[in-house]
Amino acid sequence: MTKRPLPEIPAFSSEHYRKALKRIEPCRRLGRVQQVVGLTVEAQGPPAFMGEACTLTPPGGVPIDVEVVGFKEGRVLLMPLGHMEGVGPGAEVVASGKRLEVGVGPGLLGRVLDGLGRPMDEKGPIVTEEFYPLTASPPNPLTRQRIQSPLSLGVKALDALLTCGKGQRLGIFAGSGVGKSTLLGMIAKNTAADVNVIGLIGERGREVRDFLERDLGEEGLARSVVVVATSDQPALIRLKGALVATSIAEYFRDQGLDVLFMMDSVTRFAIAQREVGLAIGEPPATRGYTPSVFALLPRLLERSGTGERGSITGLYTVLVEGDDMNEPVADAVRGILDGHIVLSRALAHENHYPAIDILASVSRLMNELATEEHKQAASKLREILATYRNSEDLINIGAYVAGSNPRIDEAIRMIGPVKAFLRQGIDEPSTLDSAVEQLIALMEGV
Repeated sequence: MTKRPLPEIPAFSSEHYRKALKRIEPCRRLGRVQQVVGLTVEAQGPPAFMGEACTLTPPGGVPIDVEVVGFKEGRVLLMPLGHMEGVGPGAEVVASGKRLEVGVGPGLLGRVLDGLGRPMDEKGPIVTEEFYPLTASPPNPLTRQRIQSPLSLGVKALDALLTCGKGQRLGIFAGSGVGKSTLLGMIAKNTAADVNVIGLIGERGREVRDFLERDLGEEGLARSVVVVATSDQPALIRLKGALVATSIAEYFRDQGLDVLFMMDSVTRFAIAQREVGLAIGEPPATRGYTPSVFALLPRLLERSGTGERGSITGLYTVLVEGDDMNEPVADAVRGILDGHIVLSRALAHENHYPAIDILASVSRLMNELATEEHKQAASKLREILATYRNSEDLINIGAYVAGSNPRIDEAIRMIGPVKAFLRQGIDEPSTLDSAVEQLIALMEGV
């Protein structure tokens, strides 16, 4: 009888054991559920701190991960990181002694994770090198590198007219159905960044596979990490999904890489925090959003950007209600980021894709990143668009007489080529250099 070979045991150094021992909580701190109110669980004990991860075990049920979100009249307020079926008074709560963390490493590339950083693509477990906390402080502003190099996003309209730098943060503002996800997929496939980290927060479940297979594709996924927290997940999972994706981006940045971080959407992240805030008794403020929403947004958005080595270029979509670009979340995000890209429903109705409204969009760092020739060509194109838009009604009803105004005549002559330049197919590749060359050539005769 032949003996089966024993499975290979991975070689662990003493450092691995030390790290494992540090993660063990030697004493069990217990508590008991007293009542469940709405989305929150009130427990008598255990001794815990804000943000501590705990485990709640219903009688005869499956353990549920919960997090400490507050304290009230001597009780601990917990919120589940899962569904609460079977939870009732007397259920045991065990504190872990640590905050939530995510395992990070090169093995994350090409993988799809859930809102807590666990694999959901059925490709097996992920080998991780270390653990990063979900709630980290932004880099010291005095140790951040200055943004001095442009980053090609692979979309002509963005590279030529809204040039983005490595470590810059841009918002993509649009109503529903105007092409935010499609634009993110184009950028993920064509960008010159080393790694993509994509957070799909509050997305419809149907759209996740469409984004992975249609918009991102195999080529884009191979150098990406995708974190998914769909709209049916508990509010805390949607919140943690954004933090997990940000922590993963920080890991790759700390390796000295240029990371492109894309999050869709900040609005649904804010809605999740509003649900948490209202559940623990926070008073509603602007349009029902609680004060904690506007305190949390800068803590999330400031974590991207440049570091001592490497960079995180952030693209954050903002779903505006009723195409109102001045609603509270949009206004707060616009004040934090380094520029904004506005997608126009009117352009989408004209079958103009990507539907970027150049005149309503701005990159605050373009003047520092572009050459003088590039800036002059971009200014000329903006002037043509502005002149044509201001005179469009007169032109359409035939009230404008050719030769009355040389600027309007030139705008009429150039508007066709300009719109053709700003259009780009989903599978049409582009680079920063080629986009700038085409722009300068287009504006030579103006």
